[in-house]
Parts: sequence; structure tokens; C-alpha cells
Amino acid sequence: MRIDIGQGVRLFVDIQGPGLVPEGPTLREKPTLILLHGGPGFDHSGFKPAFSALSDIAQIVYYDHRGHGRSDRRPREEWTLDTWADDVVRLSDALGIVKPIVLGQSFGGFVAQHYLARHPGHAAKVVLSSTSPHMALERKLAMFERFGGLRAREVAQQFWTRPNPETWAPYWDVCHTLYNQQPPPNGDAAARVIHHNDILFHFAGGEMQTLDLLPGLAKAQCPVLVMAGEQDPVCPLADSQDIAAALPAHLSQLASFAGSGHGAWRDEPEAAFALLRKFILAPG
Repeated sequence: MRIDIGQGVRLFVDIQGPGLVPEGPTLREKPTLILLHGGPGFDHSGFKPAFSALSDIAQIVYYDHRGHGRSDRRPREEWTLDTWADDVVRLSDALGIVKPIVLGQSFGGFVAQHYLARHPGHAAKVVLSSTSPHMALERKLAMFERFGGLRAREVAQQFWTRPNPETWAPYWDVCHTLYNQQPPPNGDAAARVIHHNDILFHFAGGEMQTLDLLPGLAKAQCPVLVMAGEQDPVCPLADSQDIAAALPAHLSQLASFAGSGHGAWRDEPEAAFALLRKFILAPG
């Protein structure tokens, strides 16, 4: 379905599970988990079916960021972290969600970090999964070289310094297969994704080049779980360590997964979803 979040902007939303479940003579409210997908330029479909594993303890809200996937295409002036972060609040208001748990994967983690800075009291909890607070290009290049040799380093450097169709094609061919340690268990989710590469090139060549989300993380007012794969080439472990260090110490939890690349829930799903369940169910 497409939900109007104000001013005629419609986001594609898919909701799994009821928010209220019978418990004896009453109805118990489950927490709502809002998932922010990666990219930019991709859609929510990479989360499916994996996050169904949490549908017994949370109502799950999948959506496509503004301009992405099945959401309304919007002018490029709106393709900013400010807009995407504020859309988390706009969507929550439109759906009547109070104190959501927000999980951002990769680029979705950029959005979630900025959401924490702009709306620090909005979420009940936040999960930052395989994401970065800044470009830190040399870290990426070193990891791609480690896994794919000089060729991988070369095409990664060409893409991240000059994002365009010509540099994207070899990057996707050479580097994408290095993102994770395990093959997709239910087929290649990337094949199901709706790609809007114009958003990717716009953001990666613009706002991302000077990205620095660390100062805003000090504003966090809720528990934040930072999840990192130690074999992640595009959002290396050191990036997550920077994030965890920038958060208020009493709210920050860093979990690294030795056998995981980009998304521990992809490479080590049993351990990753066990941790997510514990975090979701823990008292706020």
C-alpha cells in the first residue's frame, strides 16, 4: 500500500503481523519494528523473508524510502538525509506509531543515525546494522583489496570517487560478491530489488563524500545496538566502532560477528536474530 505522509508524498509500506494480540481477556501491544533499507537507490525487499523471524515478537513495518522502490518518485532536491530521516517521523505519525524500534541497514543506517540526531526522543530503541558514519574510503579499499585483490580495490576506488554508470557496472560485478561470506539462503535478493541508480549516483557523489554523522550521535536518548560484520568490506568494523564510541556510553551496545560481512543477519542469522530478539524484548 502507499501511505500519504503529508504534502501529497506517498511511501510504499508493507506491514507484517498485528500490533495487538490476544492475551487472555485483554489485547497485548507488540512493539513496532520499522526497517530502513540499504542503497541508496534500492528497496525494502532485501529484508524479506529473513525478518519474518521476528514477527512473533514485533509488528514489522517495511517501507521504501522517499523516491525509492515503489514509493513515489520525487525531485532530486528531496534526496537528502534530512528528508529521509524526517520521513521516519512522518511515516510514524501517519500510521499512528508511538516509540518505534528503528533498524537501519547500511545506507538505512545513515538515515537512522541522522534520525537519532534530528529526533533524539522519538524512538524506543535503534539498531544500526553494518553501517558507517563517514566515508573513510581507505578503510573500504583496504578491505576490498583483502578479499578481491588489486582489481577489487581499483574498481572500488573508481566508483566511490566517481559514482556514475560507467564505474558502477564493474564495481557491482567485482565487489558485490565480496559483501557477504555466505550465499543468499533464499536466492539472490539483489535480483528482486528495484534499482533507482540515479539516487545512488546523486547521493554517493554528493552528500556522502563529506558525510560525518558522529557529532549527532551524542544526542541519542534511547538504547542503540550497533551490529557489525568483521568481514564487511563496504562498512568495515572500524566504522561501527567509531559509531559506538560516539554514542552515550550508557546507551551504546556494540556486537561484532566474526563470520559476517555486510549484514550479520545474512551470514550468521541464528546468532544475529537471537541478539535482535533479546534487544527488542529487553526493557527500555
